[in-house]
Amino acid sequence: MSGNAMHLRRSGRYRSSILQGPTAIRPTRVVDIKNALGPDSHYAAPFRPTGANSSATGCTSSSTGTLIDLTALNQILNIDPNGQTVTVQPGVRIGDLVRELSDYEMELAGGHDLMSRTVGGAVAGGCIGPSFGDDSAFLSSQVESIRLITPAGKPIEIRSDQKNLLHAFRLSFGMLGIIYEIKLRVRPIRTFPVTHRRCTFEQFSAVAEKLANVDVGLKFFLMPFRDRVYLDIRRVSAGETATHRIPWKVKDWGESTVLPNVFKSISRIVPSSGIRYRIIDEISNLTQGIVNNRLVSSGSNSTALSSSTKTNDAAKKLLYSTWFFPAADFAIVVQAYRDFCFRAKESSGFRCDMPTVGFRLGKDDSALLSPSFDEPMIALRAISTQMKGWEDFAIDFGDFARHWGGSPLFNQTLEVPADYPAHVFGSRLDLFRKIRRQFDPENRMMNPFLSQYFL
Repeated sequence: MSGNAMHLRRSGRYRSSILQGPTAIRPTRVVDIKNALGPDSHYAAPFRPTGANSSATGCTSSSTGTLIDLTALNQILNIDPNGQTVTVQPGVRIGDLVRELSDYEMELAGGHDLMSRTVGGAVAGGCIGPSFGDDSAFLSSQVESIRLITPAGKPIEIRSDQKNLLHAFRLSFGMLGIIYEIKLRVRPIRTFPVTHRRCTFEQFSAVAEKLANVDVGLKFFLMPFRDRVYLDIRRVSAGETATHRIPWKVKDWGESTVLPNVFKSISRIVPSSGIRYRIIDEISNLTQGIVNNRLVSSGSNSTALSSSTKTNDAAKKLLYSTWFFPAADFAIVVQAYRDFCFRAKESSGFRCDMPTVGFRLGKDDSALLSPSFDEPMIALRAISTQMKGWEDFAIDFGDFARHWGGSPLFNQTLEVPADYPAHVFGSRLDLFRKIRRQFDPENRMMNPFLSQYFL
């Protein structure tokens, strides 16, 4: 990384202090954030907001400066069923919000992952899931307005009529200030039928183009070494469909709790990789068959999203990296990904023990840094519980993704070269950089990881 990327400019407007590693603060009032960022603060830059700490990258971390933990600001301030909005503080967990909304017969307009994440992290970073109908590809697109403290310590509000600014603040990765209040659009609960299919990679490739161009919610699990793909297909329903919460809880428990814990145990007690992976793949097959095909046949965003909480934080148990590929090309990409996994295992001996998870995301131009700004995309998330060999795999996965025109998400995508985002986002990245410099001319919110892309 260049010296410029590491440099934090100081003009004398803010006090400096000797940097002795990051200081962590956990504000309980908005004024605490204002005081921490203000000109008279004794806290040092860079300032980085944190929530559930589910980021796969160095987006929210720093070896110096100040980490601002927002999890104590966790109040649901207002639910307005008539106006179809909810106002929350940034530390509210998404799963908790979904359950509270269900008491009002309301839900989020979109299927999103990692429900133990905080709302603040989900709208400033990327929170994705299968989208269809008028569902949002990213939770950030549901933001009606936000209130925040700027890097200079000034409270401001960005409203829905300030469209260009709101486009910059969505998916801004904490670079434009510290969010302390968020107003989201919500809607009455809608149900949808769910169908499940098991197929080979070749069969999936044959229908991938069709699935990419029809309005369905698509989530899938890839098992390259078993030549298996498990599809979860959700459709718009004109009529009412019965839906129950328990099957979705069991589904989430199987996918995000049982598999990671069991696979970690197997890795410790079975030294032979050949035997270990045969056992792991068989358990994955059984789990997918039971929790999907036999349990879940209908649902809603309310039932599908409310499983995980802070006591079951799947993101902290797993290593993962997410890349986004044009949906129009995915019939070829999915076959190439299987070949890539075999090559990676042959050259290094490493392979992911968890199935690779994928989602179809609709076109979403509500944020300047949206990976699906121009067209529908398919997200591929490689996941593993094993640290040994993961770093090299993530590097190779990044090379693979860039070869196939992949787009990154800065809090979920590992191994993105400093010059690559300019190729992907083009003039949108230039515009975001310009807005960022206006809000943070002192680079007080910039850690070394973000500096390589946005300075």
